[in-house]
Amino acid sequence: MKNAFEKIILEIGEDINRAGLKDTPQRAAKAIQFLTKGYKQNIDEVVNNALFPTEGSEMVLVKDIELYSLCEHHLLPFIGRCHVAYIPNGKVLGLSKIARIVDMFSRRLQIQETLTRQIAETILRVTDGLGVGVIIEAKHLCMMMRGVEKQNSIMKTSAMLGSFRSNASTREEFLSLIK
Repeated sequence: MKNAFEKIILEIGEDINRAGLKDTPQRAAKAIQFLTKGYKQNIDEVVNNALFPTEGSEMVLVKDIELYSLCEHHLLPFIGRCHVAYIPNGKVLGLSKIARIVDMFSRRLQIQETLTRQIAETILRVTDGLGVGVIIEAKHLCMMMRGVEKQNSIMKTSAMLGSFRSNASTREEFLSLIK
């Protein structure tokens, strides 16, 4: 990866031996490895058996989970926040695990639509919940720094599964709680 970044820097016309760029290929390689570390993670390790019995079946919501990802089209960041809610069905997931699931999928190359669905489907599968709702709001640097250059645009995506799709009052409760 270091050699690839060195070639990219040379191709844009920069001097790879310039003081400020001397170690950049190695730093860039380390940065990309960190930004895509989700490929080296799996859901069993992330959840780490943090499922706990519950008799409750009331909505569990974690909102404003910050996320940082790279779009698969331009390798530019999109940055935003994720809201996750689910209805337990005999067990609840450890609170930090919801944020870790968001991070695991965020740290991969993809589009926001896919990310939203991956998070929702995974939380539904892991918790065996009655329903899951996920909303992501993000700013995409591929729209802000290049192309149409729209600085104030925000993309919102949602995935509603189970009772969040079939029950309008569950969906409305979720939407009102994240406002």
